[in-house]
Amino acid sequence: MESYEALIKKQREFFSTGRTKEVAFRMDTLKMLRNLIKSHEKEIMAALHTDLNKSEFESYTTEIGFVLEELRYTLKHIENWAKPRKVKTSLTGFGSKNYIYPEPYGVVLIISPWNYPFQLAFAPLIGAIAAGNCAILKPSELTPTTSEFLTKLIRENFQEDYIAIVEGGVETSSALLNEKTDYIFFTGSVAVGKVIMEAASKHLTPVTLELGGKSPCIVHKDANLQYAAKRIAWGKFTNAGQTCVAPDYLYVHHEVKDEFLKLLKEAIQDLYGNALGEESQFTKIVSDRHFQRLKTFIYNSGTIYHGGESDAEKLLIAPTVLTNITWEDPIMEDEIFGPILPVMEYEDILKIIDEMNQHPKPLALYIFSEVERVQNKVLESISFGGGCVNDTVYHFTSPHLPFGGVGESGIGAYHGKGSFNVFSHEKGIMKQTTRFDLPFRYPNTKHGLKWIKMIMK
Repeated sequence: MESYEALIKKQREFFSTGRTKEVAFRMDTLKMLRNLIKSHEKEIMAALHTDLNKSEFESYTTEIGFVLEELRYTLKHIENWAKPRKVKTSLTGFGSKNYIYPEPYGVVLIISPWNYPFQLAFAPLIGAIAAGNCAILKPSELTPTTSEFLTKLIRENFQEDYIAIVEGGVETSSALLNEKTDYIFFTGSVAVGKVIMEAASKHLTPVTLELGGKSPCIVHKDANLQYAAKRIAWGKFTNAGQTCVAPDYLYVHHEVKDEFLKLLKEAIQDLYGNALGEESQFTKIVSDRHFQRLKTFIYNSGTIYHGGESDAEKLLIAPTVLTNITWEDPIMEDEIFGPILPVMEYEDILKIIDEMNQHPKPLALYIFSEVERVQNKVLESISFGGGCVNDTVYHFTSPHLPFGGVGESGIGAYHGKGSFNVFSHEKGIMKQTTRFDLPFRYPNTKHGLKWIKMIMK
């Protein structure tokens, strides 16, 4: 197994120079990154099309544009984020001034996934740079064209002792994890997340794990069904359902189920047309293994209401809706991560809340309802990473909202200032006065305990 000890040593040496802590240096790096993305937009789109058959529209909106917006927001605020900030002083610290100093961890390792191979590599990298770290990026081997392009872009424009990129498969990730870094940021499956956390524990390395799980979507009887159908179709079938926050399964109130399904079918047809046609721009499944796994779900769970067609040669699966689903069906065992939407019906929303609470906490949850009381009941009764009311997925795009999971769906949150915070240690500092001293802090003070009890209660 290859060793990356020398690379990490080089990055530690560069970090020790203090260059990365200079805010001007961080900003120059982020501006350079922004310019590189803008000047290589076509090449990025071409790589994404080769690996995943992504259209230019989808490549820009879900990958390039997202990263550019994250860069814009970070550059606007980084100077304020990086400043020490003054906080309140307690009575016991009378005479002192208290500050929080954000400082970088040092050398951080970012392991990114294949489903959004550009966005989910560069979005955390922005946070690592903004916070003042050196970074090693490990892109996914399942999207080789994008990985190769990112490698070329990074190596031609950044010193390896500052920002490095390492290509390879599981063995490469394992070799990197064997080394001691100062922070690990991982996006991927729950199973691999457990492996990452176990490896990190050997060095007591802090981690952010952006995982997944079965994210529910509820359509209540009072929902605006037309908007619900279109927004669910978009959120579920964007990137062929290979999105960690895509609605994984649907609960529809029995009173509106038939009408909703009819509208959902129309929305799918309107948005995606003939997904298997010659001119199709529908995203393909990343590998034959994932393709076969998804095909098994289609024919072993419930009833096909819409779709179900596939093309093994092109690795395409048409947007598919399954009905007559129960929790015993194979498709309900794990996260689907594909263009298949299982639908269940319900009568009592309290009952399905109990059902959802018997399963691992999801990364996202979506509730479609016009009644605030119903919305709040769902939001307050179920623990999940984040989500939307009367929409899907869109919360992911806001730099003002933290994005991350809870429980088995992840640890830590990022985006916007959250990305800066993830890669920063907040160092608490008290600056004490020398103009006077408080005698009751010392054990030889007369009536010292009495004074302490008056203050600390």
